[in-house]
Amino acid sequence: MIRFFFRFVGLLCLALGFIFLVYDGTKSIADQTFYITSVESIWSNVHQNSLAGLQSSAERLIGPAAWRDIVKPYFLNAPMWAALGILGAILILLGRKKRKLIGYARD
Repeated sequence: MIRFFFRFVGLLCLALGFIFLVYDGTKSIADQTFYITSVESIWSNVHQNSLAGLQSSAERLIGPAAWRDIVKPYFLNAPMWAALGILGAILILLGRKKRKLIGYARD
């Protein structure tokens, strides 16, 4: 059951990642500039308070320098389509069925 849930959520993340890729592409073509939707901009549009809560708790647990130098540039400024694509791929890999072992690998 949990494998099905991981695969389902992984496919939803991949679909949303593709939608954001198409959105960024069409907006870039229409404006004739390179446009990327970041994770931070979407997160702040959806729920600003949770982003501020994450920042305060992360600064308390790992320090303000780690938030400023690691989390913000590598996760929050990442393209939304890339973050969802990576998350979806990881969830699909976690939810895949185990291979049936053949030959001497069964031991």
